[in-house]
Amino acid sequence: MEDTYRSVLKTYWGYDDFRGIQRDIIESIGSGKDTLGLMPTGGGKSITFQVPALSREGLCLVVTPLIALMKDQVRNLKRRGIKAAAVYSGLSHEEIIVALENCIFGNYKFLYVSPERLATDIFRAKVRHMPVSFLTVDEAHCISQWGYDFRPSYTKIAEIRKLLPGIPVLALTATATPEVVEDIQRQLAFREKNVFRMSFERKNVAYVVRRTEDKMGMLCHILRSVGGSAIVYTRSRRNTKEAAEQLQKEGFAATYYHAGLNDAEKDLRQHEWQEGQTRVMVATNAFGMGIDKPDVRVVAHLDLPDSIEAYFQEAGRAGRDGKQAYAVLLYQKYDRTRLMRRIPETFPGKDDIRKVYEHVCYYCQMAMGDGYQVTREFNLEEFCRNFKHFPVQANSALHLLERAGYIEYAEEQENASRLHFLLRRDELYRIHELDEEQERLIQCILRSYGGLFSDYVFIDERRMATLAGLPDERVYQHLLALTRARILHYIPRKRTPYVTFSQKRVESSRIVFPPEVYDDRKKSFQHRIEAMLHYAEETDFCRSKVLLHYFGEEDAPECGQCDVCRHRRPPVAATEKAAALILEKLEDGKKHPVAEMDFAGIPREAVAESLKRLIDEEAVSLSDGMLSRRLPPRGSP
Repeated sequence: MEDTYRSVLKTYWGYDDFRGIQRDIIESIGSGKDTLGLMPTGGGKSITFQVPALSREGLCLVVTPLIALMKDQVRNLKRRGIKAAAVYSGLSHEEIIVALENCIFGNYKFLYVSPERLATDIFRAKVRHMPVSFLTVDEAHCISQWGYDFRPSYTKIAEIRKLLPGIPVLALTATATPEVVEDIQRQLAFREKNVFRMSFERKNVAYVVRRTEDKMGMLCHILRSVGGSAIVYTRSRRNTKEAAEQLQKEGFAATYYHAGLNDAEKDLRQHEWQEGQTRVMVATNAFGMGIDKPDVRVVAHLDLPDSIEAYFQEAGRAGRDGKQAYAVLLYQKYDRTRLMRRIPETFPGKDDIRKVYEHVCYYCQMAMGDGYQVTREFNLEEFCRNFKHFPVQANSALHLLERAGYIEYAEEQENASRLHFLLRRDELYRIHELDEEQERLIQCILRSYGGLFSDYVFIDERRMATLAGLPDERVYQHLLALTRARILHYIPRKRTPYVTFSQKRVESSRIVFPPEVYDDRKKSFQHRIEAMLHYAEETDFCRSKVLLHYFGEEDAPECGQCDVCRHRRPPVAATEKAAALILEKLEDGKKHPVAEMDFAGIPREAVAESLKRLIDEEAVSLSDGMLSRRLPPRGSP
């Protein structure tokens, strides 16, 4: 199969051979073994499941939380003539059915699906009939309780394995500690342990921490010193806008990105940055997942992330083209206090969480003993205003109540647009005040959907825009105008949070938090916070070495280019003098112990660096602790 794999790689991607551990992973999943691949950001993860899927019969089912990645990879696969589909929130019911049916009957090779979709009845009914060759789980650390980005929806993946008995699973992640590596395999029910690791070392990325009380001033200095594209991460949505505006005032082409923007704004800003029309993207961590821009020269953090994993993944978007790049963390003395505050914000006191539960029941008007599987719309802002809660802690309490099994909390459940005609069909034809575009739009809607006169029907404005030959925004405006004219009633798509009661309402005093839900996770979260602070405040150890040690690479080399290594590097004059003295000492042609290379007034670091350079240049040789001068062959110049 090796030649087949290489042939597929060459045919579809134009590469002559695989990189790193790609072939090892491909051969493992290709032989039907459950496989876990640990590859750094930009290491070519997608090749490891796309190549084996194209080398065999059947469909590869890919679970990923990254809608941007789904869209991007489906688009790229289709461009190569490969049949691929994606199912995620925001698609209409009809679009989901068509995509799933195509994967059963249409000889499709890839189906990308969000983890939330795995639990739906329609998906479970359809997946049984799909010719699935293997299951791929991207961002696999999300399945681990001890991962930095645990998502309850990922726990449904093991249930899908039961619906597809005998189908192997390929799990992929760029950020996993040894503890998480073990947990991923357990949660995904690996038949036997099977892990392929690629070093997370990024030799072309210099990790730098800059202590400063003027972060924006330092950021501008960095951006002026290093050319090329840049990402600047900050914690809050408000700060993204403010920082982008400050950079614009300083003459930089900058924009901002966060989860609160609508899809059109996100797509436009991402496109402008991707194409180089905007140099600097200031963003929350909502930006970057699944985005592959190889020439990012700087990734800067104005605020400290909650974990080394999050930092490493975000910093890893620098220098994917292999050229020199910089990951810069801007740090000031109050950052420690701010980050430590995240612990009580993320894990409020247990009695405070019980109080939130009680108030949720009041807000949803849920009587004692009632509520099992009852769902209510939930406006967090209104809830906090009514019951005097802080939004961050209240949001954390809701997620902890979800993990404890009392509620399900969907922060942004997207509802598709709905439409219902208020006039009878025959009355429509007697209306004369409609303009030509509105007439055309109504005809497209009537041809595309049934039941519009008896009830609300889900519609897709983009599809209507394409059929009617109109811009998306014009369709939206026409539908609002037709609603005002009482011809139809249009309810635009909206993101609405929901609370579903997983069990009947209980006395808040009887709520129990198992250790794995609260105490153990709080301890793990605190450990990640402390590790992040250790990285930011460390001044004695190589930054790259600290990061790699966190991920289990005990013997990682020093990078020689981070701020710590550069500060420790001896002056060039000292190394040159040491090299001259070493060569002078070996001039007698005899072997000398390394310990003899000790010269008054020359730092040991300079001697060590000179020795390494002379050995690399083959000017001297080292054998069994003895040094000797390497002379050129007779007759050489």
